[in-house]
Amino acid sequence: MRVGFIGLGSQGAPMARRIIEAGHPTTLWARRPASLEPFGGTAEVAGSPADLAAASDLVCICVVNDADVEEVVTGERGVLAGLGEGGVIAVHSTVHPDTCRRLADLAGARGVSLVDAPVSGGGPAAEAGRLLVMAGGDARTVERCRPVFAAYADPVVHLGPLGSGQLAKLLNNLLFTANLATAAGALALGRALEVDPARLAEVLSHGSGGSFALGRVAAAGGALEPLGPRAGALLRKDVGLVAELAEAAKARAGTVLEAADAALKIMGHPR
Repeated sequence: MRVGFIGLGSQGAPMARRIIEAGHPTTLWARRPASLEPFGGTAEVAGSPADLAAASDLVCICVVNDADVEEVVTGERGVLAGLGEGGVIAVHSTVHPDTCRRLADLAGARGVSLVDAPVSGGGPAAEAGRLLVMAGGDARTVERCRPVFAAYADPVVHLGPLGSGQLAKLLNNLLFTANLATAAGALALGRALEVDPARLAEVLSHGSGGSFALGRVAAAGGALEPLGPRAGALLRKDVGLVAELAEAAKARAGTVLEAADAALKIMGHPR
């Protein structure tokens, strides 16, 4: 497949590089020219998202938020202005499921398919080809995209209808945020009981209480506050989306949301 990639940040850049290395003809576009410099002629560079889309069968989007996704897809020189009939858009960003559904309706009117395919794992996992892709949408379309996704992800899990990938990613981030609070709480309690936090974190990481969140808290010195400037705003966005979806569905979020809210408050980004 000819692939277009938009969103060359700390995670998107290694994803794009893996696509190029896998042999897919690739076109890139970025708002900041500096983002393109590391690719040094290994891929084509487009003048706009529309130009990128015109040269692509699949356009992968890995920008920050809903507004950014909508802009690159529906803007005057956006992806939909250039992508031909039969093309596919894969939204790797973490956004509201309704954003993907709304964009899918607009795309469908032009004969274009859209799948939601948020990712988890960060830049190092992308570099190693070990990202997790959570895909939602038509099963045949997801399978068509799978060889490209497999360049940077293992596993690629199809969750179901459009939007289900976003729901899974949001629930993942909700649980991660809650785990940050409980991990920090356990280390703080250990400190109060005169157990060295660094030694305790080492023990817990090899025991049944270990978690990815524990590793992040331990690396931050056993406290949540240092994580606030780096992760607080994005986690607040995702926890807020889950809370909104739960309220709309009249579903009780319960303990996991309470713990996540506690973590956000400690990090200085209360919901």
